[in-house]
Amino acid sequence: MKKTRTFARALFATGLLALGLSGPGAAQDLPGKSITVQPIKSSVAEELFQSLLVSRALEKLGYTVKPAQETEYATGHLALANGDATFLANHWDPLHAAFFQNAGGEAKIWRNSTYVAQSLQGYLIDKKTADAHHITNIEQLRDPKIAQLFDTNGDGKADLTGCNPGWGCELAIEHHLDAYQLRSNITHNQGSYAALMADTMARYRQGKPILYYTWTPYWISNVLRPGKDVVFLEVPFSAQKGDASKTSTRMANGRDYGFVVNVQRIVANQQFVQQNPAAAKLFAVMQLPVGDINAQNQRMHGGENKEQDVERHVDGWIKAHQKTFDSWIAQALTAGKNQAK
Repeated sequence: MKKTRTFARALFATGLLALGLSGPGAAQDLPGKSITVQPIKSSVAEELFQSLLVSRALEKLGYTVKPAQETEYATGHLALANGDATFLANHWDPLHAAFFQNAGGEAKIWRNSTYVAQSLQGYLIDKKTADAHHITNIEQLRDPKIAQLFDTNGDGKADLTGCNPGWGCELAIEHHLDAYQLRSNITHNQGSYAALMADTMARYRQGKPILYYTWTPYWISNVLRPGKDVVFLEVPFSAQKGDASKTSTRMANGRDYGFVVNVQRIVANQQFVQQNPAAAKLFAVMQLPVGDINAQNQRMHGGENKEQDVERHVDGWIKAHQKTFDSWIAQALTAGKNQAK
């Protein structure tokens, strides 16, 4: 442990030297000095990694960053708008667009970032059942015989492992059930997503059919591998809430899984961003590959799921990508210095 701390201090000092921040006056020159930041995150434990990475970067700029407060997305966006929170690192666009608009939109919340690109969502079933019954489209579950394949409680309806109440995907799934005329054949099971997926995976290991919603980046797709263990179901047509004619969910490869490919953005209180150009620049330039998040989430699923484990994962990611991390800090510092002139 002592060696680890010594190495961490040396690594920090090296980073400061690389950025020209060594010397007696370095701390006084940091743009975040004497400013406190309050992050928020959802109840999804696997989103802590992304949030902590932003916090670490803000700390390098001199900000005092409090531990993230847990909240659901709708409430969190309101907290950002009202100034009760500073940033959220996991705003899904367009999935969370309604939360953003209902909280006041751009007048209250800044979201000019692309933190994680190519975030997919969709409905999946086990490949064995898909192949045996030639199931490729969720519309096929309008057939009671197909729906009953996924019945887990004997009521004759398919059981879909779905989204927690208050999540953006809850609204999308509920809309789909009506748009595709599936409500009488599918039960949207809600509660604790992690617990529901544990049951779903237990059924899979028993060789039973499964039907579930999930997203990437998330560890599930590292265990139930699309194309090998499970398959995405397409939808009969794009059915977004609002004016569906203006938003197609069809992808470039011609497939349509019912959800627009999302971008995960860092969103923040608009007033904070205007007053803190260094933080604004940091939020704008930070980017994480989907594969890196999947790998970290897989480690959490393997048992490294305590907060100190995730902190260690963040340290490891920074060490492995030190040049990238340092470039974020350098760009943010330049933005802060330009404001001070």
